[in-house]
Amino acid sequence: MSFLGLADKTVLVAGLSNKKSIAWFVHKALLAESARPVHVVKTRELAEDARKLVGDCPVLVCDVSKQAEIDALAAELGRRGLDLDGFVHSLAYANYAEGLRPFHETRREDFLEAVDVSCFSLMAMARALAPRLRPRASIVTLSISHTHLATESYGYMAPVKAALDAAVVFLAKSLAQQGEVRVNSVKAGPLKTSSSAGIPGYLDNYLFAEMATLRHRALETAEVANAVLFLLSERSSGINAQGLVVDAGLGVNFFDRAIVENATRPRP
Repeated sequence: MSFLGLADKTVLVAGLSNKKSIAWFVHKALLAESARPVHVVKTRELAEDARKLVGDCPVLVCDVSKQAEIDALAAELGRRGLDLDGFVHSLAYANYAEGLRPFHETRREDFLEAVDVSCFSLMAMARALAPRLRPRASIVTLSISHTHLATESYGYMAPVKAALDAAVVFLAKSLAQQGEVRVNSVKAGPLKTSSSAGIPGYLDNYLFAEMATLRHRALETAEVANAVLFLLSERSSGINAQGLVVDAGLGVNFFDRAIVENATRPRP
């Protein structure tokens, strides 16, 4: 018997896009534990691609910026008789089409769209899915390791993720009235994913983060997925309304000797 005890558990996973996404690694880890993933993607086209990856696992379509589609998703789960032991929210969006602007020049429509998809969608989905959650279900969302660092290349998404972190706490309090449903986040350090590749200047920050981890090796997406599975499992039953930082020690190592020497040594 697995230590995590996730065998035969049904887990909704929102955010699968390709084999580099966190949701893909969560999918593989769930299968390794004999759990039953149910995937949610934005469009029918993405659903076709996802089905090629996940085989017989259900793939449902839901644009989380549209409440009617969220409600339809909940209704479809009901029609299929699917109650959820877990829900993984791995969704984020920011419009970087015109490159990065100074933070004070952030456009209202871009910021609000990012909040809607990256933060409010968790709240909207939790509300719609609440009747389908088993009494000890676990909800896990994906945040970033440090929202209080002014990482220029991440732009206005850090404040959006800070809102997501706060939403985790309030959702946990609200859903505590429904059995022992828990809500937590995994606050991941920089990862090599397709979505991060679209962030201007991200590669330099990723390489710096690799140097700054305590092990001087980049965080792996599978390590983040493993933390998600722990929070989905009963082994984390005492953890609620929390953000679990998974960054390989990045947050404590900015004054690493090699980094300091590289920044201060005279340049030729």
